[in-house]
Amino acid sequence: MMLKIAYSDIFRYSVPEKHRFPMQKYTMIPERLLAEGTINSGNFFAPARLSEDEILTTHTPEYWYQLKTQTLPRKEARAIGFEMTPELVERGRYIAHATYECALYAQQYGVAMNVAGGTHHAFADHGEGFCVFNDVCIASNLLLNRGQAQRILIVDLDVHQGNGNASIMANEPRVFVFSMHGAKNYPFRKQVSDLDIELDNDTGDVEYLQILEDTLPRLIHEFGPDMIFYQSAVDVLATDKLGKLSLTIEGCKARDEYVLQQAKAGNIPVAIVMGGGYSEDIEEVVEAHCNTFRLAQQLFFAESVD
Repeated sequence: MMLKIAYSDIFRYSVPEKHRFPMQKYTMIPERLLAEGTINSGNFFAPARLSEDEILTTHTPEYWYQLKTQTLPRKEARAIGFEMTPELVERGRYIAHATYECALYAQQYGVAMNVAGGTHHAFADHGEGFCVFNDVCIASNLLLNRGQAQRILIVDLDVHQGNGNASIMANEPRVFVFSMHGAKNYPFRKQVSDLDIELDNDTGDVEYLQILEDTLPRLIHEFGPDMIFYQSAVDVLATDKLGKLSLTIEGCKARDEYVLQQAKAGNIPVAIVMGGGYSEDIEEVVEAHCNTFRLAQQLFFAESVD
């Protein structure tokens, strides 16, 4: 048994300078974890590429056609925020399939992690907010369609509401979308999740963790999931340029530990995706993300390490 981590060189897609700071983490996270000995090269797996049929479980044929032919209208491309290229679309196909494969590994080992993922602003018919494909919704639909899960809980703790998740899963009773996010953060026109908890600006560690502890065990008990997707974004940090909450790096770590403990205690597989992180200091972003990997290793695999 070992912690399985999805990673591929294609995750390191080159973007314009103005967007480069959040993208660097996809290289820095695995490098740091390897250098400190938390993991070794055997922990990584290279994901497969999402097929067209798999894309169409979640996204509309029209949207997929525009992506693959590079005919997406300029206004819709601007909403995504990246220059629209074939390489960007290819990157999204690997990242989304990685999240599905993480779910399968989590069913074997309890937990698995995607170095990327968490593209929760992608809707069925369009993308936005740096999100092209919705990886968690695609993975959820594949699991349901293939009889590999029956009840899926999405725990989205990104500072931004997962509006794409809410929209795509609005009429799917087998998937419960829980989003806890900044009330005054993007997206400013929010969708309706199964449970939205909107937080005031500057919400800090104590209040944040108390709300989470009052909510998550109840959801697990009432909904009874057999799979959890956890969006462990670190844009909840007080230093984040695009967030308005005030968690410390220690509070962010405590949040991750609590979610993982709840999944483990309930014997529920948990697949983890990274989501956002936009602090000015990239080192802080990487360290906060690395804490999530360290906790997964410690909580699920410490006894198996020689």
